[in-house]
Amino acid sequence: MNPLSFPTRANADLIEAAYRGWLDDPDSVDPTWRAFFQGFMLGNGAAATPASIGAALAGEPAIDSLKQSQVHSLIYHYRSIGHLQAHLDPLSPPPGPASRLSPAEFGLAGADLDESFDVGHYLDGGRMRLRDLIAALQKTYCGTIGVEYIHIQDTEVRRWIQSAIEPNHFQPAFNKAEKTRILRRLHKAELFEKFLHTKYVGQKRFSLEGGETFIAALDAIIERCPSLGVEEIVMGMAHRGRLSVLANILRKPFDVLFEQFSENYLPNTVAGDGDVKYHLGFGAILKTSSGAQVEVRLAANPSHLEIVNPGVEGKTRARQRIRGDTEARGKVIPLLVHGDAALAGQGIGAETLQFSQLPGYRTGGTVHIVINNQIGFTTMPDDARSTRYCTDLAKMVDAPVFHVNGDDPEAVCLAALLALEFRQTFHRDVFVDMYCYRRHGHNESDEPAFTQPTLYRRIASHPHVSEIYTKQLIAEGTLTAADSAAIQAEYTAAMDAAFAKAKAAEAAAAARPPEEYDPATRRFRGSNAVFQPPYKHTPVATGVPRELIEKVTRALTTIPDGFSINSKIKRLLDNRAKALAADGPVDWGYGEALALGTLLVEGTPVRLSGQDCERGTFSHRHAVLYDQETRARHIPLQNLSPDQERFCVYNSLLSEAAVLMFEYGYSMDYPQMLCIWEAQFGDFANGAQVAIDQFIVSSESKWQRSTGLVLLLPHGYEGQGPEHSSARLERFLQACAENNIQVANPTTPAQIFHLLRRQMKRDFRKPLIVMSPKSLLRHPAAVSRIQDFNTGGFQEILDDPAWADWQSCPLPGASPGEKIEATSHRPPGRIILCSGKVYYDLCDYRSRNKITDTVILRIEQLYPLHRNRIAELADTYGHGGHLVWCQEEPQNMGAWTWIAPQLEEIFGRKATYAGRKPGASPAVGALALHKRELTMLLRDAFNL
Repeated sequence: MNPLSFPTRANADLIEAAYRGWLDDPDSVDPTWRAFFQGFMLGNGAAATPASIGAALAGEPAIDSLKQSQVHSLIYHYRSIGHLQAHLDPLSPPPGPASRLSPAEFGLAGADLDESFDVGHYLDGGRMRLRDLIAALQKTYCGTIGVEYIHIQDTEVRRWIQSAIEPNHFQPAFNKAEKTRILRRLHKAELFEKFLHTKYVGQKRFSLEGGETFIAALDAIIERCPSLGVEEIVMGMAHRGRLSVLANILRKPFDVLFEQFSENYLPNTVAGDGDVKYHLGFGAILKTSSGAQVEVRLAANPSHLEIVNPGVEGKTRARQRIRGDTEARGKVIPLLVHGDAALAGQGIGAETLQFSQLPGYRTGGTVHIVINNQIGFTTMPDDARSTRYCTDLAKMVDAPVFHVNGDDPEAVCLAALLALEFRQTFHRDVFVDMYCYRRHGHNESDEPAFTQPTLYRRIASHPHVSEIYTKQLIAEGTLTAADSAAIQAEYTAAMDAAFAKAKAAEAAAAARPPEEYDPATRRFRGSNAVFQPPYKHTPVATGVPRELIEKVTRALTTIPDGFSINSKIKRLLDNRAKALAADGPVDWGYGEALALGTLLVEGTPVRLSGQDCERGTFSHRHAVLYDQETRARHIPLQNLSPDQERFCVYNSLLSEAAVLMFEYGYSMDYPQMLCIWEAQFGDFANGAQVAIDQFIVSSESKWQRSTGLVLLLPHGYEGQGPEHSSARLERFLQACAENNIQVANPTTPAQIFHLLRRQMKRDFRKPLIVMSPKSLLRHPAAVSRIQDFNTGGFQEILDDPAWADWQSCPLPGASPGEKIEATSHRPPGRIILCSGKVYYDLCDYRSRNKITDTVILRIEQLYPLHRNRIAELADTYGHGGHLVWCQEEPQNMGAWTWIAPQLEEIFGRKATYAGRKPGASPAVGALALHKRELTMLLRDAFNL
């Protein structure tokens, strides 16, 4: 750095060379020269030439180059850390001056304040007095909004934010009507909470008191949506403030809400169990002041806070597809509302952010709003996170963060509107972190002073935000105290009338005979419940003509010209073509592909997602083929027919919980699509246990929201150890009730073909949990013939082919030509029931030991259990044979404890258990021990 000021003795050739270099690339010259050329051009415009610059040098005031560079550094630091000096906490006074922003920190003294310096690209360049520059920077970056964006690596994005906030110093400029609207929303939110607090004393409602400005911000976003092309918002939030959103944003009728608060509210219904009022979902089409409409969908959510986030992303992507918004993704936007402690503490937040730019999961950016209560239940931030801000995880996806003081409603609305505009411009995530407080405890019956006595003394004396804002508007002459009082009176009267209506409805309900209640809808009144027909075991014809099988197979086995395919995959495809020509055998991967392909041709879209699901963990699927020279992609299931439906297959990020919740949300809002999530190994699904427990198995009962989502969970004991054997079948069976889910353990390619097709051919939707195979993918006996796909459907219980009609027939799994000699007049002495892969082990044992008095029945669908079909088989084979349940899982796992009492009811006698002994771990680690256990359980099955 040249320490001299611009010298009059400067060489004219040097000046001209520097100027021409600056014209080519401004950053190629010394900052001192750059500052001078920018100022000179500003003053002289296009008339400036190297000669005229040289002529002007003598009269140009000198600039100290070192100080100039420090001024540029000062600007950068305000942009980078100005938020440290912002007044964000409404319960605390403004912070003192930040030492790192002091002019002295940059070698600038008081005497420099009235000097003019080049400001680089701040406000389009030029010169400013240092005093004015600092004042402008403080007003922009150190007011009631603190901005974090310098971490963003994209220069265009940073420049856009600067151009949006620096010219107006990030100060609101709302007109009178807009300010009045903000005040109305504040009054509405506060009066709603106060009304509930006085009318329903002690009842939990997880109030928004202390964070009421959120309602004004959300209203501002909805109002702005039409002008930015947004037609729909898919929204997720936890329970705090949810009732206020339902009433004050989504306009759920007050009387419906008040009725649900009654201690006598007991809907007489058979349609599930329902949920507490602050977990229910809702949807509404809202008319904005411009006359345009915006649809808002609030997802149902349990108390697990952030777990709804990936579900909302999935719902959003589905809604974007429905609205034809799959390119720009600007018509439907996701909006997630977080709590500070949950956002920082729950890993699902980071998992969801990773969806942001992934091809199979992106939704065009999410608007995040944090209701920052600065506390989590009783835990303060110092104990809840290691980061300065709860939003610091936003930096992992280069999302800007606007921290804002919740007691400044206009600033909050301004930040929210800028966030929306940013999302629509860059299709990236953006955060608004609204600092506020929680006026009550974690809930209204909790005493927060037990653990935060000093904090809650401050809160008790702190004025409500509506009071603060009303004083501001009166002081500036926007409205009068009478105007504010009139708004309050208007809303109070509306709630009083609704309360009276709710009380009248309660009295009328108490006088009505129970049989007059509507059993299907009352519990879910005022929610987004969707009712469907009940589950039934009626067989569904899912076979397809051979011509369709041939059409799909041609597409599956045809390779584009010039495509260099892997030789092993080429051999697999050739074998499929040969299987078609020879009417079999069809293996598992081929059977699954036929199921998906025939559905696509018939008009059912398919989405498959999961870790490594394109190839398949066990290399059986190969849904995406890669050119061995160029890695160009070819997806056979996308090339079946010109008028086929769309097939989507995506390798997911290495997450279970977020990806499964995404697919749950997608399937919920696009039930016409077959949505499949495949776990890498079945036991990995326990990483998504919250999604399974709180949503998949219970959503219909709690919220009357059903899904047809399919879970493929590789399951089977082949000696691969504790973490690669069990999909934890027992956990799903334990959750089975009210026909909530389907749990299947199919054993043939034809069965998985019919099972997947059946999922889309019925008039109701239920989640389908499939214990999918590993070794059976290539087991020589686990195959089907082409004719098995042409007729019939999925069989929930499979009879023993070797005992069909009690006559001699080939034994499944036996050597060709081997038969069981079964006497037609003698019932079997032993009936073994089983499910899954162990069937083939049992058949092999029976064949090797030439056992002829044992029938083996397969339970292909464990739930809902087709008890009538099992009873028919019990009658067929008599009631004298020894009854055995055989499984490969330990005794305290698998289906044994769930199915044993049901078998006793059906057969009239207890079943003997044959399987591994109870264990704390699903499987042993040594292959030799595994083989020994298998030998013992097979022996027990035929001898106990």
